[in-house]
Amino acid sequence: MSVQTREDQFGAGEGVGPPPQSLQALVAEAALRLDRRQPQIARDMSDLIAREIKSLDVDRAFIELLRASVDANTKTITHILINDIPIERLQPTTAAVEYALRLAQRDIPANSLVRAYNVGKDDFIEQIFPDVQSLDCSAEEKFAVLQHMSSVVGRYIDWISQYVFEVYEKERERWISTQGNVRATLIHDVLGRRSVAPRDFEKETRYRLDAHHVGMIIWSVDGDPAPDELRILTQVVSKVAAAVGTSGPPLTTAVDRTTAWVWLPFVAKPTGMNLEEIRRIVGQARTCRASLGLSGAGVAGFRRTHEQAQAARRVAVTSGETAAAISFGDDGVAITSLLANDLESTSAWVMEVLGGLAVNNENMHALRETLRVFYLTGESYTDTAVLMNLHRNTVRYRVAKALEQCGGGVRSNRVDLAVALNVCHFLEASVLADPVGR
Repeated sequence: MSVQTREDQFGAGEGVGPPPQSLQALVAEAALRLDRRQPQIARDMSDLIAREIKSLDVDRAFIELLRASVDANTKTITHILINDIPIERLQPTTAAVEYALRLAQRDIPANSLVRAYNVGKDDFIEQIFPDVQSLDCSAEEKFAVLQHMSSVVGRYIDWISQYVFEVYEKERERWISTQGNVRATLIHDVLGRRSVAPRDFEKETRYRLDAHHVGMIIWSVDGDPAPDELRILTQVVSKVAAAVGTSGPPLTTAVDRTTAWVWLPFVAKPTGMNLEEIRRIVGQARTCRASLGLSGAGVAGFRRTHEQAQAARRVAVTSGETAAAISFGDDGVAITSLLANDLESTSAWVMEVLGGLAVNNENMHALRETLRVFYLTGESYTDTAVLMNLHRNTVRYRVAKALEQCGGGVRSNRVDLAVALNVCHFLEASVLADPVGR
């Protein structure tokens, strides 16, 4: 009787036609197990990529796009393995293409995109091991299954990364030709503290750097933005400018097809800007959000108010804030924007200060908000009761229970408590402990 070799049983090599039926059955079984873990694999992989490639950790909206792309690609790979689908028949996922387009529009280097796919490939192949190891077959068969699955993953990543790289390059070229004009270049030069003659800036942009400025960032939260989304955002900017009485047309430059940077000009320092009216105007466009800086004069003010608008936006996207507009001048936004730069450290500090009060559930939320308002009112039980529409005794009870959770008295570590409560008010789940513990 002749002895069958592994090549006889499972194929002579990788990439040469479909695997034999016996091998494909084992591949499908391992892939089905992998598919059951796919949502968690995608989440962990997204976190890994964001940690490893800092240029991709732009803001919460971009992280969500990254998660969508990773989720779509990992789902595709598992279905290829389960159903033995040839890679040449595939179409790229919408999420993967959209993510590449946004990276190009934000001028994030293409090598970051390629690196992300390589990090993802290595991680996914590692995730295959336990599912192959748990198969009820010989070690030789497991080796053949692992070899085949790794080869498929590698060929898929080669194909999709080449595809999205080409998408990136075409979009970058298009974006530069339409948005990377002299005006946009001058704006970036001023923000980057490069020497720009105010006369040249005004000639090209029709905007005076010696004015008083209020920086604004406007963006769309639509998961499927319209092709003319920037036009919609620009219309909102024009309405805001008219409402606040600017001294001339606002200066607007697109960052990507869903985000624009704006400067509102004034002859003198604006006083009493009606933020509620701005929120009303922005809120009329259902998917539109805006953040604003404080007024600043001259070149330094041009830069600073933009930085403040960026910081306010960071608070909005990190917290998932649903208000139409947020200002750097809103109570607590400035200090929260600084702490939002390092969520891991901030979360650890919040839990150290608040103790059991830092748990993310409805009961602790009610206690935190009561104690926060209590400090805002100068520790007045009466004023807190009025603001929160509660009975004064209810306020007393909640404050006592909240402080009990923190392990201190009313005046114990008051400044830290007030700041930590403010951070929780804005960032909530981003800095709080899960009810079952982290």
